[in-house]
Amino acid sequence: MYVEMKEICKTFDGFQASDHVSFGIEKGQMAALLGPSGSGKTTILRMLAGLDMPDSGDIMINGILVNDLPGNKRGIGFVFQNYALFRYMTVADNIAFGLEVQKKGKAEIKERVEELLELISMEDLGKRYPHQLSGGQKQRVAFARALAPRPGLLLLDEPFAAIDAKVRRELRNWLKEMIGRVGITSIFVTHDQEEAMEVANQVIIINQGKIEQIGTPKEICFHPQTEFVSDFIETDRWIV
Repeated sequence: MYVEMKEICKTFDGFQASDHVSFGIEKGQMAALLGPSGSGKTTILRMLAGLDMPDSGDIMINGILVNDLPGNKRGIGFVFQNYALFRYMTVADNIAFGLEVQKKGKAEIKERVEELLELISMEDLGKRYPHQLSGGQKQRVAFARALAPRPGLLLLDEPFAAIDAKVRRELRNWLKEMIGRVGITSIFVTHDQEEAMEVANQVIIINQGKIEQIGTPKEICFHPQTEFVSDFIETDRWIV
């Protein structure tokens, strides 16, 4: 397994956000953390990113115990729900930010930025600023910025939530294609069932801080293992 959480518990002010959470994700897989609001999905993502620390349990990334490692030492790229782009930086400078923090050489940064602009099909937009972009374009830039330092794990927090409904499906298909092309292990948080089923190879159903079921979209839809999953999943919304 490339990513493993083992018996993770996390409490906030007496509220059990994660209750003995355990799962593993193979290298190159795209996993969705799916569940209702307040179920504990984002807490799991934040602990993987090193933004919150578990009260107990172990987090392993690429065979390394990372509980005590800061986020910037974990080899992680993070795509935020609201893009979190720097308003006064161009597209190219936003993408280059992580590389500059790593103090990479100018030639290496320029080459990597050009490579990523081509990957996200925005070769001619490197000099634009975030306010000159559509929501879908902003999310592509956020994706490229997260990939720039060549992380081993990509985390995405509700990556399509701020996108207009008309372009959401198109962006979902684009993201799935890009993840497949790059081959990076990825985990994204969503409360949208259709989104999880369309994009992910593996779906992890979370409810009240506990894992209800882990499986492929087809297994989740047609072979629910708990009453919650059976009630929660609406199989008539899509064809798997």
